[in-house]
Amino acid sequence: MIARIWHGWTTPGNADQYEVLLKEEVFVGIQNRHIRGFKSIQLLRRQVDEEVEFVTVMLFDSLDAVREFAGEDYELAVVPEKARAVLSRFDERSQHYELRAERSGEG
Repeated sequence: MIARIWHGWTTPGNADQYEVLLKEEVFVGIQNRHIRGFKSIQLLRRQVDEEVEFVTVMLFDSLDAVREFAGEDYELAVVPEKARAVLSRFDERSQHYELRAERSGEG
């Protein structure tokens, strides 16, 4: 399993708009692509001084699945123009990690 992690920052005034854009358009668009090996996406948010930081964590079965999502240069960030318009700054490249262990809080 591969975790793709990406960070973006907005102003507090753009944060709610950006979150809605992600949930209602970007994430839905990703799901509608029916990428083989795409498992899930999570959205994290926190206030940091005068910015709001967002982190997305996407899970894929393999790097081949990541390439299907992002292209051959799979580390390159995938940031739609609408998102770029409300972000102050963002990672130009995503980080990829092998998921080596996972436990749930149950049991």
